[in-house]
Amino acid sequence: MSTATAVSSLRFGNATILGNRSTAELVERSLRNGEGVLAANGALCVDTGRCTGRMPNDKYLEDTPGIHDDIAWGKVNQPIAPEHFAAIEKLVTEHMSRQEQLYRFDGFAGADTAYRLKVSVIVQKAWHCLFAKTLFINADTTGSGDFDPDWVVVDACGLELSNPEQYGLRSPIAIIQSLEQRKVFILGTQYAGEMKKSIFYAMNYDLPSLGVFPMHCSCNVAADDPSNVALFFGLSGTGKTTLSADPNRPLIGDDEHGWSDRGIFNIEGGCYAKCIGLTRETEPQIWDAIRFGSVLENVVLDDDTRVPDYDDGAKTENTRVTYPVQYIPNAVIPSVAAHAKNVLFLAADAFGVLPPVSKLTPEQAMYYFVNGYTSKLAGTEAGVTEPQPNFSPCFGGPFLPRPPMVYAEWLARRIREQNADVWLLNTGWTGGPHGVGKRFKLAYTRAFVTAILDGSLRDTSFQTHPIFGLSMPVSAPNVPADVLDPRRTWADGAAYDMKAKELAGLFRANDVKFEISDEVRTAGPSAT
Repeated sequence: MSTATAVSSLRFGNATILGNRSTAELVERSLRNGEGVLAANGALCVDTGRCTGRMPNDKYLEDTPGIHDDIAWGKVNQPIAPEHFAAIEKLVTEHMSRQEQLYRFDGFAGADTAYRLKVSVIVQKAWHCLFAKTLFINADTTGSGDFDPDWVVVDACGLELSNPEQYGLRSPIAIIQSLEQRKVFILGTQYAGEMKKSIFYAMNYDLPSLGVFPMHCSCNVAADDPSNVALFFGLSGTGKTTLSADPNRPLIGDDEHGWSDRGIFNIEGGCYAKCIGLTRETEPQIWDAIRFGSVLENVVLDDDTRVPDYDDGAKTENTRVTYPVQYIPNAVIPSVAAHAKNVLFLAADAFGVLPPVSKLTPEQAMYYFVNGYTSKLAGTEAGVTEPQPNFSPCFGGPFLPRPPMVYAEWLARRIREQNADVWLLNTGWTGGPHGVGKRFKLAYTRAFVTAILDGSLRDTSFQTHPIFGLSMPVSAPNVPADVLDPRRTWADGAAYDMKAKELAGLFRANDVKFEISDEVRTAGPSAT
């Protein structure tokens, strides 16, 4: 990939820029600067302040003639005029130039060297640099001067705009990005996930033109069969990281991947897992990955012992940990794999009506992918305090610059080429909606995944859901039969039917946004 502009020409006055620092030095500087404390397990524990999740309403894209017609402009892709982008860049440069010391990370996005981007991240805080070092693929450089990046991310977390309306913005916090200049400026938020997702957004723009399907998914592979590759699509909190962290299946990555003619590759070099409710018993690999070199965000520590309390959501339900992918035992390095044999869609259904597992036809796969139904879980975004039904195109709407059908057509092409099976898993509620029913047991969901990946579920008998038309297995290993049909888990079958038709109606109201074929549209649910 070629650099569109001289992004490396960014200069920040007389500020000292510390580049290519070790994990140990970045941890030491974070502690010395009062940015965090060491937890008892050795992880650096930090507080992101008032922003404990992404700020999607404050994300903007420079609107230029070169990219205008390629973008699905709207609530996700909000335009900012070039003159306002330039003015904010000037403010950011002045702010960073006033700092005595800055930190720089150089690395890559994309484990497949044929498609990777070179990324430089320049930040105010040492822990932000450690986050970048953990989440991206580290470059083997002798110094930052040897590295000519394709993209630059400047995180000016200490700068808040006093007059945002002057720049066409809605608040003092802003994440602004230019696909042509290949720059990202982050203002007023310490939430580190904005850096990670900005580069994923960039890859989602670049990769389709290179013949690669970019995906918001996790990926693992069978230890004894490199052709048995699985993808797990889903928004934050639906189980991508949890379900792909399997002691019997080496991990490729937990969140962002590309699918080329060569196979699957991880875009990142680390994992970014939710911590709320984490236990060693249910998620041992993630638990053991939390050690020196990892970063805990907004996790409450015991005042005396500094032992993390993963059940305490006092700061946010969106507590997070980031750690290098190699902290997961048997992770595949470099993080590349063969083509996918199974594709799993994860939906945390707050209505409590979707089956826990169902097998999709190719038309259903495209329908449920482009609609991207789940529930937005507490803390993932600012203002979300309880699960909300949410349609996010391609299970990654906030990160897609191009129209959703571009990505949906790539999915259809790849599963057709590879004859991959596609499944829909409800990792949300059963027995009633949120507040009445209960979340599916993780043990059951893991049992479904095991049966999918070892092939045993593929050959079982199925029944058709009367409203959603989904093929539900009549039996599954290590799962009670009465769990498989969601209607049977409700005390009142009529109440279930009413709620299921309500959700089906939401699907139908949402699918009119997309130019899909009649075959795909009729693969959706019946709202009558």
